[in-house]
Amino acid sequence: MQTKNNQRTGAYGEEVVTQYLTAKNAEIIERNWRIREGEIDIIALQPSGVFAFIEVKTRSSLAFGHPFEAINRDKAHRMQRLALGWLATHGCLGCEYQIDVAAVLIAPDGSHSIEYRANLL
Repeated sequence: MQTKNNQRTGAYGEEVVTQYLTAKNAEIIERNWRIREGEIDIIALQPSGVFAFIEVKTRSSLAFGHPFEAINRDKAHRMQRLALGWLATHGCLGCEYQIDVAAVLIAPDGSHSIEYRANLL
């Protein structure tokens, strides 16, 4: 049952971040792109022409730490390899890209906040 709740929470966070990016005129290219090595939550094309590969971490409390704490060096490097994999399979090697992380905190009243860090690497 906990897995279902976690999946719902994660899907909610991804939807909120998608809306956030769209409001900033980013074009959502793909969501939940997956290969054997892992998954990229959101791939967006920024108005500047830069591809953004976004990891979304959603929490309903800080009991297990801030969402950004879940992104360690290994996770960041895996994100970079996944981004390069996406660029290669879509004929975009050499295109400008960045790795971003979004933290979504859901308050008990159902409201939420977003912290967005661009260009992690």
